[in-house]
Amino acid sequence: MQVGLLEDLYSFGRLSEKAPVQKGGEIKAMSVTLRPGESQESLLKRFRKEVVKGRILSTYRKKRWYVSKSEQRRLAKQRAARKARRKMLRRMAKQQPR
Repeated sequence: MQVGLLEDLYSFGRLSEKAPVQKGGEIKAMSVTLRPGESQESLLKRFRKEVVKGRILSTYRKKRWYVSKSEQRRLAKQRAARKARRKMLRRMAKQQPR
């Protein structure tokens, strides 16, 4: 791994305690500290795991554009209908004799 990349991450605050993370409606600080004897690669790996666990990227992608309440309801209905359709098809596939 390049040391310059890690320095860039530190300078942008992504590996510092000041990077905000929204969890349960409140903003928490994301922090990953270097353990004794730990390599920079494993530190970065732990940081990426924390980002995935905290759903930071998915939240960011969802909030990139404004979506009105009616649009959110419409999309939720579409997702529910798709889920019900898939569930029904799975049931039908299990019931068919082979």
